[in-house]
Amino acid sequence: MQIIEESKTYDVIIVGSGAGGGMATKILSEAGLKVAVVEAGPFFDPADPEQMTQLKWPYESPRRGASTIRPFGDFDTAYGGWEIEGEPYTNTDNTDFKWFRSRMLGGRTNHWGRISLRFGPKDFKRKNYDGLGDNWPIGYEDVKPYYDKVDKLIGVFGTNEGLPNDPDGFFLPPPKPRLHELFYIKGARKSNVPVYPSRMSMLTKKINDERGVCFYCGQCSRACQVYADFSSGSCLIFPAQKNGGQVDLFVNCMVREVTTNEEGEATGVSYINKEDRREYKLKGKIVVLAASACSSARILLNSKSKQHPNGLGNSSDIVGKYLHDSTGSNLMGFVPELMNRKTYNEDGVGGMHVYSPWWLENEKLDFPRGYHIEMWGGLGMPSYGFGFNPNDLNKYFGLKVGGYGNDLRKDVKKYYGSVIGMAGRGESVAQKENSCELDPTKVDEFGIPILKFNYQWTDHEIKQVKHMQDTFEEIIHNMGGHVIGEKAGKEQNYGILAPGEIIHEVGTTRMGDDKKTSVVNSHQQLHDAKNVFVVDAGPFVSQADKNPTWTILALSWRTSDYIVEQLKQQNI
Repeated sequence: MQIIEESKTYDVIIVGSGAGGGMATKILSEAGLKVAVVEAGPFFDPADPEQMTQLKWPYESPRRGASTIRPFGDFDTAYGGWEIEGEPYTNTDNTDFKWFRSRMLGGRTNHWGRISLRFGPKDFKRKNYDGLGDNWPIGYEDVKPYYDKVDKLIGVFGTNEGLPNDPDGFFLPPPKPRLHELFYIKGARKSNVPVYPSRMSMLTKKINDERGVCFYCGQCSRACQVYADFSSGSCLIFPAQKNGGQVDLFVNCMVREVTTNEEGEATGVSYINKEDRREYKLKGKIVVLAASACSSARILLNSKSKQHPNGLGNSSDIVGKYLHDSTGSNLMGFVPELMNRKTYNEDGVGGMHVYSPWWLENEKLDFPRGYHIEMWGGLGMPSYGFGFNPNDLNKYFGLKVGGYGNDLRKDVKKYYGSVIGMAGRGESVAQKENSCELDPTKVDEFGIPILKFNYQWTDHEIKQVKHMQDTFEEIIHNMGGHVIGEKAGKEQNYGILAPGEIIHEVGTTRMGDDKKTSVVNSHQQLHDAKNVFVVDAGPFVSQADKNPTWTILALSWRTSDYIVEQLKQQNI
C-alpha cells in the first residue's frame, strides 16, 4: 500500500496529548517551535455542548449512567478503556495485566482523579534505603524547580505540612472535610494514621482569565466545562494555541513507528489515519513520545531498521522491561451512625477532600515501600448501582433493604450516605521480568503488531496489601462501622488488584546514565537517537507511593527546556 508523505516539516512531532504531551506542546510551541501533535483519538473539548457530559442526569442516558459503554460510567470522559474493539493485547500464562488506553485529545487527564502529589527525596533514591531496585540518576533537587512551576501554572490545592517525603508546594485553599471524611479523620487518628487535606488540581480560586473556579459539582471525571480542573487539552494545549503557539493537531491518527535515516536519527513518524485507513508519513526534526508508558514502548519496538534492528532505542534490550504499576486494594464499610442523614448538597470536588500519606517506617515492617490511603463516601449524585448493594446489607447485616416503589425510596433515603470506602495506592518494586513485548503472531485492526504482557506481583506487594486491608478494617471499626463483604485472605493475595488496573503503569523506557541498562538519559533523551525523547511515565525508574501525573508534568517541562537549550547550541 502506498504511504502518503505530508509536505510540511515540523520542528517537533509529539505523539500523545496527555500530561507529558500537553506540557511539551505548551513549552515547545511557546518557545517558537512548529509543533505537530499526533493523537490516536478524536478532538475533545469539555466546554463543547456536543461533547459535554457534566451536569447531566442519570435519566438522560438509556443506561442510567451505568458502565456498559465506558469503564467508569456512561458520563465519564474516558474514551477508551482496558478493552478496545480492534485493539487487543495478550498476556503470557499466569499474567492478568490490564492495559488501559485513553483515545481522545488530552488522554487520561480528562477523567483522572487529579491527585497531584510530588515524589519526595527518598522516592528518587529508594535503593539507598532498602537495597531494592535502582536509584534514579536524578534527585528531588533536580525536579523541584519544575514541580514549583507546575503548581503555579496549573493550580493545586492543599496545605504545607513539612513532611520530609511528601514535599510542600504552592497551594490553593483546600475544601473543608465533608461528614463522611470527618468520620474517617476520627477513625484514622485512633489508629495513629495521619490525615491531611488532599492535594488535587482543581481551582478553588481564580488564577487566570482562561479558567473558571470549581463550583463543587463533584463531577471532575466528566471533565470541566469551565476548565476549573486540570486536563491537558483545556489547560495546556488550548492555551498554547491561544498564545500564538504554532500547533497543528492530527487527531484519530494511530502512530505505527518512528522513521529514521541512514544515521539512525529520527526523521518523523508514520501513522494510520483512522478515518480513511491510509498510512501517512509526517516529517519532523525532533520526535517526542508521550503516548503512555506501554504505547511509547510499543512504538519504539515497532520502529525497526537496519540501524535499529531490535527497535529504536533498544540496543540495551531494555525497552518494555521493568514495567510496574501501583499496588491497589479496596475495602468498604457500613456506618450505622450515618443512616437517616439529612440530605443536602455536599458534593465538593470530584474526589477526596482529605487523604493519608504513608506514615510508617518500613524497617519495622515485613515489606518495603509504602502506600497512601484514599477514601470516598457521602451524598454525591446517585447513579446506576449507587451507594449500597441491598444484597450486601441483607447478607452481612440482616437488614431487609430494597424492593419497589415507596419501600425502595424509603430505604434509599435511610441508607444513602452510610457506606464509605477506602483504597490504598502503593509502591511496587520494579522487576526486570515484568515487561511488555511485541506479540509475534498478532496485529491490531490497523495492521500494527500488538503488545504481550508478562507480570507477576511479588511477596513485597502482597504483604503491603495485607497491611492495607488490616489498616482499613481497623479504621472502619474505629468509625463505628462494619466491613461489607468477605475480607480477602492469603488465598486471594489479600485482594490485590490486577496489575494495570490502577492505571499508573511506568518504567518501560527507564532512565539511566548507562546505555547498557537504560533507554533514556537523565533528560529523557534516547541513548541511541539524540533527537528522540520520551516524556510520559516510561522513563520512571520507580513509581513511589504517589500518583505519577505531577512528576510526568514536571519532567516533561524539564525535558522541553533541555530540547530548547540543545537546539540553541545546535546539538540536535
